[in-house]
Amino acid sequence: MSYIELNNVSVEFPIYHASSRSLKKTIISASTGGLIGTNAQQKQVVSALTNISFSIKKGDRFGLIGHNGSGKTTLLRVLAGIYYPTLGNIAISGKVTPMFDISLGIDVECTGYENIMTRGLYLGFSRKEIENKIKEIVDFADLGDFLYMPVHTYSSGMNVRLAFAISTACNPEILLLDEWIGAGDATFIEKANKRVKKMVDNTNIMVVASHSMDLIRQWCNKAIWLEHGKMMAYGDVEEVIDQYLKKVA
Repeated sequence: MSYIELNNVSVEFPIYHASSRSLKKTIISASTGGLIGTNAQQKQVVSALTNISFSIKKGDRFGLIGHNGSGKTTLLRVLAGIYYPTLGNIAISGKVTPMFDISLGIDVECTGYENIMTRGLYLGFSRKEIENKIKEIVDFADLGDFLYMPVHTYSSGMNVRLAFAISTACNPEILLLDEWIGAGDATFIEKANKRVKKMVDNTNIMVVASHSMDLIRQWCNKAIWLEHGKMMAYGDVEEVIDQYLKKVA
């Protein structure tokens, strides 16, 4: 059974060669949204997350809200295993599929078909799984003979089609999104939205960070409001959004 449990998770990033009065400290504080302080070893750190605790069970659709620099992306990266907690414990059951950049791993010097294989491997597919999905990906991307051409010959819209078709061919157990997956081609949007909905419906757990309260309301049943790396509210999506909007209004 898929689940995510965090118990008093904190993430700190050390600041090297920075004094407490330096301009560097001010810049880091402004850009990260974290809080400058000292750890137990009296070293300067940015506290990106502080004492975060929550649990997510199978069927939950979880929204992360807060201003830029509030800790949403850091938390997603902790769930993806990119960052490790400085303090606290995290337990995850289920295959985690982060989709922070659907174009990551696309090699513009390789053909579309070659990128289907390499991007598929990056997403954790076996070669056999990719071979079984190639027809689905090719049909959805609808790029015809361009799939035999290097990606650098593609328009930006064609590039998005290819990356989108590959990335959304997976069947994740735990799906992580930093903002919603979009496709820029106007003729592709409706088709793309249906595909994302199908993927989200089939995943056990979804965690999405977004500035769009409408999107969070539409897709999520629970939410967390983060402020400077601290959890301000956690629970029913409508209640958390209501508290957040009252604060920022």
